Amino acid sequence: MSTHQNHPYHLVDQSPWPLTGAIGAMAMVTGLVKWFHMYSTQLMLIGTILVGMTMYQWWRDISREGTMQGLHTHPVVIGLRWGMILFITSEVLFFFSFFWAYFHSSLSPAVELGSIWPPKGISPFDPMSIPMLNTSILLASGVTVTWAHHGLMENNHSQAMQGLFFTVLLGIYFTILQAYEYIEAPFTIADSVYGSTFFVATGFHGLHVIIGTTFLLICLARHYVKHFSSGHHFGFEAAAWYWHFVDVVWLFLYISVYWWGS
Repeated sequence: MSTHQNHPYHLVDQSPWPLTGAIGAMAMVTGLVKWFHMYSTQLMLIGTILVGMTMYQWWRDISREGTMQGLHTHPVVIGLRWGMILFITSEVLFFFSFFWAYFHSSLSPAVELGSIWPPKGISPFDPMSIPMLNTSILLASGVTVTWAHHGLMENNHSQAMQGLFFTVLLGIYFTILQAYEYIEAPFTIADSVYGSTFFVATGFHGLHVIIGTTFLLICLARHYVKHFSSGHHFGFEAAAWYWHFVDVVWLFLYISVYWWGS
């Protein structure tokens, strides 16, 4: 039987990773609930390890498809581009719901909140301290990821490498500072609707920063082994789009939650 393919499309092979990923995600979330209520972390750790292993192996397979196997043809890449665009659109709507909740409560504070915003008894963060530093870090990371992209387009391996390295470094720095901010926070997620909206919105953004940093770290490793070229690097491009989305969401968070909301 001939294995010759008369079309440019990628017919995906059977893979166990969607199943193992779903099982890992279910175990991780169930373990998270168990941790909250029973102070037991074993199930959450098992789920997290399973998700991590699935991510590694699934990413490995896709990297092989796009490089060694040559399955990411032009029509396939167009489909991947549209998939990433639609994914980022869904993420925009995801964060829109948090901003809606925040402005719904802040523009007309209820009597239970003291009819003021921030609610009575809440001491908000100084927007000119760590939040301003984090804003500078993310804006700088947007510059470095663009630097990496230009280096890749010009076939300058070292420039792209340096740009990606500094972007990953800035993403890690941002995460450390946000963790420190959470530890030192004068209020908790249980402190009225202000605490709930603040920690859910900034926490999910922090999670997206961690995901984006991991995404870029994978791109750094792939670029090191020369998986990318000036004409074939959608894996990096998707990571850059995602990172710019994270940057823009943070600017809205900083302006509305940290600056205006304080």
